[in-house]
Amino acid sequence: MDGALQTRKVLTSLLTAASLTLGATAWAEAPESATAQAPAPPAEPAQPPAPASPSGTRSYLSDVGGYFTAPLRWDGSDWAWFGGAVLAIGLAHRYDSQVRTHFVGTGPVSSANTNDTKDAVPAAAVFGGTWAFALLTQDRDGYREGWAMVEAGALSGVTAYALKFAAGRQRPDAASDPNEWFKGGGDSFPSLHSTAAFAIGTVLAESGNDDYRLVRRLLGYGVGVATSYERLKHNAHWLSDTVAGAALGISSAHFAMNRRYATGDESHLALVPIAGGAMLTYRVTLP
Repeated sequence: MDGALQTRKVLTSLLTAASLTLGATAWAEAPESATAQAPAPPAEPAQPPAPASPSGTRSYLSDVGGYFTAPLRWDGSDWAWFGGAVLAIGLAHRYDSQVRTHFVGTGPVSSANTNDTKDAVPAAAVFGGTWAFALLTQDRDGYREGWAMVEAGALSGVTAYALKFAAGRQRPDAASDPNEWFKGGGDSFPSLHSTAAFAIGTVLAESGNDDYRLVRRLLGYGVGVATSYERLKHNAHWLSDTVAGAALGISSAHFAMNRRYATGDESHLALVPIAGGAMLTYRVTLP
């Protein structure tokens, strides 16, 4: 799964750039015991146990640990993908001023309304439509797709917020210089709208069967591109903000799909919540 690997790489290193404090609630793993059950009477045959839900609490807590510790498991190829993402963001930064000038001209432009709610509508529509379809059709794959969107959006959103506060970059509606970093109150980098749109859109584009793959990709990635364009047009973000958001969203989506659809091996290194904190664990299977 080339796309899954590449984006997963981009993903967590963008995460690693931010210092995140994970507060975990008390969680105890109940061991699976083989308790003897009384034989069921012939008139009432025993029902088969329900399969464990992939969206259970244990699964999500494991995913959080795998997500934020992923760089510890990267190989050379992973770091190469991360380097490519950094290069793309740097190249976009080179054209930040030109793109801003194209949309709003030169000089400081203060806007009381950057259309935050309006620009979130396309991604929200895709997310809501996916869940509505799954609920109406009672489609198991639709539920998995919806949960992958939830997980990708949540993980990438937390990371985006952390990076915003760490970077402290001024938005283009507050400063005409794209190099205004580490300023109090700055929250431009990366674009949360672009991050969420690409996280949700990538799940739509790459999950499911291949019958409508082209349509899925046009719609999924189209939502991300259109959202990023609107953020630039409304002078809410710099070009490099949207590119960073796209990298973060796409990589988070592939991570979530790998976990939801079990396309990758279980992580050996994980951050496991315990009572009063968290514990870094390493699992190995012996022959």
